Amino acid sequence: MRSVPIACALIAYAAPAIAAPDAASDYRQHCAACHGTDRLGGIGPALLPDNLERLKRGDAVKVVTHGRVATQMPGFAASLSAEQIEALVAHVYTPLPVMPQWGMDEIRATRIEHAPAEPTATRPVHDADPLNLFVVVEAGDHHVTILDGDRLEPLARFASRYALHGGPKFTPDGRFVFFASRDGWVSKYDLWTLSLIAEVRVGINTRNVAVSGDGRYVMAGNYLPHTLVALDARTLQPIRVIEVRDREGRSSRVSGVYDAAPRRSFVAALKDIPELWELTYDDHAEPVYDGYVHDYRSGEGIAVPGPFPPRRTKLDDILDDFFFDPSYAYVIGASRDGGRGQVVNLDVRRKIAEVPLPGLPHLASGISWIWRGRTILATPNLKEGVVSVIDMKTWKPIKEIPTPGPGFFLRSHEASRYAWVDAFNSPHRDTLQVIDKETLEPGPTLTPAPGKIAAHVEFSRDGRYALASVWDMEGAIVVYDAATLTEVKRLPMVKPVGKYNVFNKIMHSSGTSH
Repeated sequence: MRSVPIACALIAYAAPAIAAPDAASDYRQHCAACHGTDRLGGIGPALLPDNLERLKRGDAVKVVTHGRVATQMPGFAASLSAEQIEALVAHVYTPLPVMPQWGMDEIRATRIEHAPAEPTATRPVHDADPLNLFVVVEAGDHHVTILDGDRLEPLARFASRYALHGGPKFTPDGRFVFFASRDGWVSKYDLWTLSLIAEVRVGINTRNVAVSGDGRYVMAGNYLPHTLVALDARTLQPIRVIEVRDREGRSSRVSGVYDAAPRRSFVAALKDIPELWELTYDDHAEPVYDGYVHDYRSGEGIAVPGPFPPRRTKLDDILDDFFFDPSYAYVIGASRDGGRGQVVNLDVRRKIAEVPLPGLPHLASGISWIWRGRTILATPNLKEGVVSVIDMKTWKPIKEIPTPGPGFFLRSHEASRYAWVDAFNSPHRDTLQVIDKETLEPGPTLTPAPGKIAAHVEFSRDGRYALASVWDMEGAIVVYDAATLTEVKRLPMVKPVGKYNVFNKIMHSSGTSH
């Protein structure tokens, strides 16, 4: 008989190994009541890889262990071991084997009516200028603050859905504002009565929403499922779910959808197929025959029965985000690999120019203004510390303005000589660079809170004040005199990621995004 080494003998007679954590069972016991048995969300957000893309796994472990401050999320350190928590986090970061359907029936079933669709108030319940309000998104504890832009004081604060994304959008009169959350909820809020009107869940992972120029419709773009969803802006009842597929049947996420009011249409960029879609809401648009929109130029049709028929522009490359020119006849979009932009004419439905751009331009945050008699576009870059300036007639570069580091947001106002850009993606992310719009030269730099991220400047209605966000749990809105660049006031906020002035948004100020 062969002898057995002592070490092997010890292993053979050791106590049985501790069973591996059963993450699925732990999820059902501790998480399903709030986040849904299918992980698609409930009173808590959906727990799927796409929805959690901004939350690092290490941070997710901390949240499960200790809970999340100012939310209903408890900590489980007392009831789950470290190994169980690690396994539970791995479980929620694992894709579902089969993605569920999310169509008209599922959307209708989620709708919540908090107040009548036709509010009885005929004037605001407050005495603030309703067009000089700021809507401030506080991501730290998932709240929204309504800020009086004249007194620079909060009017209201309310809990939002989890992880609002894409910026709030307003009806043309500025009375109602719509929010979209990462996990698909669209909410309607009345800025006159300071009350929530309705909510509906349009998808499992939503990118953003747009409001039609006539105020009748809301269009939502989804990452999951691959759909565009049209809603009645008055009631938030769903009108149509549009599957996003090319002619070969390949589906795509929606990078973003925006309103082109002069064209009476929505324009959508697609994440996975090289097409740009334009969806009309013009009641007098060309007719639909047997579910096809006839293209008189090419003689082709597109199988899209129902309202909001999309016109497709085929592109050479996928277009991630884009910027409208003032006429809304052209869009300039960033290519996936960076280094260049595509200029697309929406009337002839083809690319008409290519623009060399460094890094990865964040065109959705671009702005335009008149410089020496011509309209120019300026955009920050996510991977290089420059602001690119483009002539919007020739589509040729004019200048690259150096900044402290790669930035995310660029903002200005018609009444201001200055544009402000952050250095969000750099070691200098606590710094804001002021740019002279007349000389196209960098000016002073400002540091609202040393060591803390400074970003997303927005102006008051008259351009008198520039408001900057300090992105921190103990953050703030820092108000600057837009002419002297001196600090006027500081309002404590819980990670205020963005603020949006009603007047500037509904009037399509050239200094802010649309």
